[in-house]
Amino acid sequence: MDILSGVSDFFGLDIGTSSIRAVQLRGAGPIKTLDRYGSGPVDGNLAVSDSKADQQKLGRVIAELIKQMGITTRNVAVGVPASRVFTTVVDMEKLSEDELAKTIRYQADSFIPTPLAESKIDWVLLGDSPKEPTKSEVLLSSVPNSYVESRLDMLEAVGFNVIAFEPDTFAVMRAMVAPDATQPQMVLDIGDRTTDLVIAVNGAPRLTRSMPVGTEGIIRSAVTGLGVDTAQATQFVYKFGMNKDKLEGRVYSAIVGVVDGLVSEIEKSIKFFQDRYPTAKLERIIVTGGASTLPEFPLYLANKFGVNVEIGNAWRNVSFPASRQNELLAASNHLGVACGLAERRS
Repeated sequence: MDILSGVSDFFGLDIGTSSIRAVQLRGAGPIKTLDRYGSGPVDGNLAVSDSKADQQKLGRVIAELIKQMGITTRNVAVGVPASRVFTTVVDMEKLSEDELAKTIRYQADSFIPTPLAESKIDWVLLGDSPKEPTKSEVLLSSVPNSYVESRLDMLEAVGFNVIAFEPDTFAVMRAMVAPDATQPQMVLDIGDRTTDLVIAVNGAPRLTRSMPVGTEGIIRSAVTGLGVDTAQATQFVYKFGMNKDKLEGRVYSAIVGVVDGLVSEIEKSIKFFQDRYPTAKLERIIVTGGASTLPEFPLYLANKFGVNVEIGNAWRNVSFPASRQNELLAASNHLGVACGLAERRS
């Protein structure tokens, strides 16, 4: 959903429910150089509020963070939460690009849940349909105009120039998946309140989902199951995670129900993907976000699905001094979206 193209000096902005993150890269080509990155806390209610007053406050918080980071460009690529975006893959007749664009506009109301007049639509031609080789496979995304326009107003009011909006799932996929990966890869981005899932094939998303389970739900379950306060529950969850042998397995027992609920949704997504692409086998799951550091969690997923599971590295396609490696890897699991936005080709 580009508004302006040809801009090379910009930063990526991820507006989360508990923090704001920004990354600026320099250079061109597949490997760019890290210039600046940073994050700052934001009130969760402020981040998700649609009220104009709250949006104005949020804009000031973002402007202050960017100033503190020393980012001087006003050009920004902004992430759109997966929960605000509708994405689907559809099969369409093989047509020229112009004819396809007209057909999509004509048929969009049958594909997307919101009226065409109230939505911004973007699409990408993926290739031949795996179900009907005589047809084309098209990735279609839509986001309500009201959401995009309110974000645009909020950022322009504090002096930023929005060059693009992009779904968070597309951005995190760009940061986490190797550009030359040919086998299907899943990226699982576990945030505070939601978990975003994207399955990519040959660098293009084929399935995206947002599930209303995140680290807050896991910690709430620990509070109830262990009878402790939120601070203690958070400490226990991140220290012992899914390890059955620690603390007599009490932390595991307290959180396994929520984790299994998430695993069940992941399983449904894999089945849906395999039904559409029966010859494509999921090669690996890349985990990022808050829960990626829970002890034994990646192993739990690996045992459930019988695939390789790895912790994502937001800096996979970024050059930086070796002396900063420990610092940057420690921050990586929260910066996938912002980094992926910064890696966009201008």
